[in-house]
Amino acid sequence: MTDLVGRAREGQPRAIARLISLVEDASPQLRDVAAALAPFTGRARVVGLTGPPGVGKSTSTSALVTSLRKQGKRVGVLAIDPSSPFSGGALLGDRIRMQEHATDPDVFIRSMATRGHLGGLSWATPQALRVLDAAGFDVVLVETVGVGQSEVDVVSLADTTVVLLAPGMGDGIQAAKAGILEIADVFVVNKADRDGAEATVRDLKNMVAMARRGIGGPSWRQPIVRTTASKMEGIGDVADALDGHHRWLVEHGALERRRFNRARAELEAIALESVRASFAGRGHDVLEDLAKRVAAGDMDPYTAADELVAGTTRG
Repeated sequence: MTDLVGRAREGQPRAIARLISLVEDASPQLRDVAAALAPFTGRARVVGLTGPPGVGKSTSTSALVTSLRKQGKRVGVLAIDPSSPFSGGALLGDRIRMQEHATDPDVFIRSMATRGHLGGLSWATPQALRVLDAAGFDVVLVETVGVGQSEVDVVSLADTTVVLLAPGMGDGIQAAKAGILEIADVFVVNKADRDGAEATVRDLKNMVAMARRGIGGPSWRQPIVRTTASKMEGIGDVADALDGHHRWLVEHGALERRRFNRARAELEAIALESVRASFAGRGHDVLEDLAKRVAAGDMDPYTAADELVAGTTRG
């Protein structure tokens, strides 16, 4: 494992891919992987890109990679694709759309299937992010699947969250404002050469203004950037907005808080997964017995749940 991590640190794509595969497959070596990576993490800037389907997330991600590479930055990309409810596989379309970067040794792109995980990410995304961080990438872009109001997991993972919208999507802002619009650090109105772009920008400005009412103390004012990613128009402005937000986070001590919250969420997820795994093991029979007693009215569900947790966490 030390040798594998060493080769990943040297930028060898096969070693990086192997480590992420161990993470995705929940390998028995996963704990060893995490222990070996830990001393080398915490350096990469993590940018999440999210938004409803059809706004051009993959095109925007690819364009942003181009812009960051012009700045001399090594870039990792985790592109989350929806998976089949039947086979569990994914089309991996994001990787297909980013083929222009395939031969760049300083860009690593990995498509990951959601495998039924809700929230816009794959369950393995946090650990895959650690792999790319430890491998020395300066920036890691995490592109979510097309999301709606409640799929906001990316905010717990990213230092900066970019929410993309596009004109001509009907009541897109109204439909999304209860969820993903509140998590944005940077707004991007892509496909800005289409009719309706100005109206979308205006609606966003009004929403930001209303959200800021009554806010005390220092706060980040989300910029709204117009882009046409397919033509590389406005992408430099997005990169500037990301740099501006990163500087603000550092100056106000918010970056450290965000990364602390990320670690806390990761620990909680690992602990909950361990409990779920115990149900499938020694807790299965206990669960079956308690479920029968609750169904028969011999025990209330809260008492049964307490007994189940106590039984599966002992020993």
